Amino acid sequence: MALGTDYAQQDCSLARALEVIGERWSLLIVRDAFYGVSRFNDFLVHLDIPRAVLTARLRALVEAGVLYKEPYQDSPVRYGYLLTEAGLELWLPVHALARWGERHAAEQESHTVFTHDACGNRLSPAGVCVPCGVAVPPAHVVMRPAPSGRRSPRTDPVSLALAQPRPLLTPLLTDGQG
Repeated sequence: MALGTDYAQQDCSLARALEVIGERWSLLIVRDAFYGVSRFNDFLVHLDIPRAVLTARLRALVEAGVLYKEPYQDSPVRYGYLLTEAGLELWLPVHALARWGERHAAEQESHTVFTHDACGNRLSPAGVCVPCGVAVPPAHVVMRPAPSGRRSPRTDPVSLALAQPRPLLTPLLTDGQG
């Protein structure tokens, strides 16, 4: 029997959230949107996701108000997928899950760390810059290569661009434009 896509018998806000972002690939799409990925082909290549699955997940995230579509090319029309205000609110859960994964699920140190743009200090799992005493919104977060120098073995254009320090939410264009 196939698994359902909702939690109809669960009267709980966590269950409702999982209906929006709990499907396989959805949080990785959101993560990549924070990284600045917005174009379909860049998501496709960076995530190694089947085209049909990516199409379905992007459509669902747009319908749920997590992402919105914005044209970036007229002929033919092509759209970028950007985070909405509701999508931006997912920064803390995405960051906390990534840090949890570092501590409990990863075999090696992460390839990247998230730092406060104002001072360069690493964020706590709660997204706080401890020395500055502030919760840091994604617009003020810089992702940097891990201090160990450990790099991703991936060589796709998105992975190569993400190997350099870059502010979150900065559009990532892999066609030589950014």
